[in-house]
Amino acid sequence: MRFERTDVFKADYRRLSKANQELFRQAARDFNDACDVFVATNDPSSWPARLRVKPVVNAPGVFEMTWSFSGPDGRATWEWTTVTDQERSQRPAVRWRRLGDHKIFRNP
Repeated sequence: MRFERTDVFKADYRRLSKANQELFRQAARDFNDACDVFVATNDPSSWPARLRVKPVVNAPGVFEMTWSFSGPDGRATWEWTTVTDQERSQRPAVRWRRLGDHKIFRNP
């Protein structure tokens, strides 16, 4: 799955500890695989239950993914977008918006 990151997401990532950055990267690999399945099948059950992918309340088109439950509280927000590949075809992609704990939902 192709992806892009907002500047706010990049800043959020830099604020994480190295251990939490690694936790997010591990979850992002599973998330990426699930995105490919979802795009191919449009089946909501393709999201691993442990990632708790769901829409963000009061933020149309924005979704959340939980990458850590037991500490620290790890959340990421994202949205679907499209990118143009080298053949000038439009492909689905994920735009990562925010990363951190529950505070990110103030401005997802």
